Amino acid sequence: MYDVGPLETEIEPGSNVLISGPSMSGKRDLALNVLAEGTDGGEGSIFVTTKDGADRVLELYENRSPYQGKPVAVVDCVTRQQGVGDVREDDRIKYASSPVDMTRIGIQLSEFLEAFYQERNIRQNRVALHSLSTLLMYSDLQTVFRFLHVFTGRIQSVDGLGLYVIDSSAHDDQTMNTLKQLFDGVVRLDEDGEREIRLADA
Repeated sequence: MYDVGPLETEIEPGSNVLISGPSMSGKRDLALNVLAEGTDGGEGSIFVTTKDGADRVLELYENRSPYQGKPVAVVDCVTRQQGVGDVREDDRIKYASSPVDMTRIGIQLSEFLEAFYQERNIRQNRVALHSLSTLLMYSDLQTVFRFLHVFTGRIQSVDGLGLYVIDSSAHDDQTMNTLKQLFDGVVRLDEDGEREIRLADA
């Protein structure tokens, strides 16, 4: 089980959870807090970002949990799209060309999971994707759904914990209901940061 203190609950390994709420409701902060808790407990943490560059994500992460020497990694889908100089990959940061490059995003995730397992003997990993709304800006719902079907399946296959952030105010009910089929639970946040948690096994 994953003991998820920020949500005050335990979640089954292999689960994928949607974090849904309007803009500025603290969704990213919640996802980072859950991942940082895993780092503190010796688990792996992977943050897939379609909104902030890797440097910004790691800065925010460091404020929560010192990550040097620990299995913390970022898949950055932003920096190369912005044409920021010569960015090189290392054992902590890998790049996709843009949020459209979903095949590459999936490959980078798998490479980090494999590295954590083979090199560090990490058996439990927390993965966050911020944000599904950005993916939906660049691709249609069917394409994003297919990508997430594979992505969530990968998390399930390694007994990970997947968190997926979405701006609920940016999408219609049909889009939200279609995507919810992929998840084992939903955390809803309102403008004040109040939470409602519904998990399949709860």
